[in-house]
Amino acid sequence: MSGYERLPESAPVAPQPKGIGCFRSTAGRSDFVSAYRDGMSVLPPVEEERTVRTAFGRVTAYRFGPPGEDPIVLLSGRQASTPMWRANIPGLLRHRTVWSMDSIGEPGATAQSARLTGPEDQARWVDEALGELGLDRVHLLGVSIGGWLATQTAIHRPTRLASVVLLDPAVTFAPVTWKMIVVSLGSAIPGMPDALRQKLLGWISGGARADDSVPEARLISTAMREFQQRQPTPSQPKLEQLQAITAPMLVILAGSSIIHDPAKAAARARQLPGAQVEVWPGRSHAINGEAPEEIATRVGKFLSELPERDNA
Repeated sequence: MSGYERLPESAPVAPQPKGIGCFRSTAGRSDFVSAYRDGMSVLPPVEEERTVRTAFGRVTAYRFGPPGEDPIVLLSGRQASTPMWRANIPGLLRHRTVWSMDSIGEPGATAQSARLTGPEDQARWVDEALGELGLDRVHLLGVSIGGWLATQTAIHRPTRLASVVLLDPAVTFAPVTWKMIVVSLGSAIPGMPDALRQKLLGWISGGARADDSVPEARLISTAMREFQQRQPTPSQPKLEQLQAITAPMLVILAGSSIIHDPAKAAARARQLPGAQVEVWPGRSHAINGEAPEEIATRVGKFLSELPERDNA
């Protein structure tokens, strides 16, 4: 039985100890499970599924494509999980084996068991999960808060990282805007009409449709409604921490993102030695779904140009 089929038995439901993310109710969890399963059903075939233990809970990871050295490992955004990568996995598979891990503290096929107290804990679970999966050298690719998580891993647990790719990372190079705060707080209010929640999600994606006809939109909308986030508020890394990162880094910022000021984020990112930083005009914070082929092509070029010792 697959992890997402086991999800009803493994995902916690309220009440839970302080700091443990959970679903508000059994019924809410069932709604999410349905959305998750539907989302997984439209992905490329899962070639391998693993559930591994970390100090903060069990992590479920999926492999797409044949086994290969130095794979791409995906870290999802807030209130999201593996199905959000529907548009991206096929293109990325042209360049590498792809793994996706459902994050601890987020809704998905994971089971948090201990409180996350800060960035060091976040980086630790990523590193421990990679180790348990036997992935000693990876290209970590994160979007939104997954980009923040990838950055924290590069700061605190960089040993396994061959490179880092960030897609419009949140709280990494610039503060979150008031618009994003409104979306985050408003969309998570219990009892909010789905139409209004979808309208807020559409604001993030530059006005694109974000209703239940789109599997990943349904997944995130259901998670916002039914899942209680209990993680520490992410903090922006200090400039000296960012500048100390040694892993090769590609930063792609969305020119029309509402999560931060793209120009300010780019200016700070360009202070990192050796980082490749690009602002893509007209793209929203939902850049991974808007430009999957462009992202796959750019990531492939980035990986192919790494120095020999960093290039599988």
